[in-house]
Amino acid sequence: RELLPPWLVIVAGLTGIVLLCVSTKDVPNVLGFFQYGIVLDASPSRTILFIYQWTATKANKTGVIRGCSSCPVQGPGYSSYSDSPQKAGKSLEPCLNWAQNEIPAEQHSQTPLYLGATTSMRQLNLTHPILSDSLLAALTGTLKSSPFNFQGAQILSSPEEEAFNWIAVNYVLENFFKYDWRGQLLPSRKGMVGILSVGGTSAQLTSELEEEKQTPKDGVRLQLYGQTHRVHTLQCPCHGTEQLRSRLLSVLIQ
Repeated sequence: RELLPPWLVIVAGLTGIVLLCVSTKDVPNVLGFFQYGIVLDASPSRTILFIYQWTATKANKTGVIRGCSSCPVQGPGYSSYSDSPQKAGKSLEPCLNWAQNEIPAEQHSQTPLYLGATTSMRQLNLTHPILSDSLLAALTGTLKSSPFNFQGAQILSSPEEEAFNWIAVNYVLENFFKYDWRGQLLPSRKGMVGILSVGGTSAQLTSELEEEKQTPKDGVRLQLYGQTHRVHTLQCPCHGTEQLRSRLLSVLIQ
């Protein structure tokens, strides 16, 4: 019915990675009140390091997190480093050093660290898998050398990426739960929203399936806040911004 404000999507990042991690794995926190998690969102145009924070409080076995701060990694998307993978790894170091100052030193070894690469890396992996593997190896080497608890660097499939986006948007809109006037967590009575994400070459429409239907092969089953969600992504090839711009130019020329 209305478009989401750009800041909401930017702030969301790959929140879903942290939510799914916290829902299935408790990170010991005997030295401090807050727990932290780091996600590197490697998109086609740039990479951003997000720091998330949560306490021991959970809502139906799933963590309640909030975004603390972020650090844009200098340079283009990682597919642009295909000729020099080591430079891709070194580009992470300034933001990793920044994160060490943001998170208490005694929490570093307990802070999970993830990297999720998206569209451009998927394309590179299809056309030049050896280059793609070299890039991931360089990124992994840098992340492993940090004091944080490295959990993996991977190329997300399109359904995974869109499922994380779906989680992030509905989380920020408080569709999973809400706070009452006393600050206590309550189930939200609002329904889940679908999302339309438009990239350069394609668009994706992600929404929740009806409960009685089975999740299709390209769908994702999620367990969050005591409820099961079956999320499906409909791919719309050739409906991205670059494709639409090309069509518009073609019409104008004609």
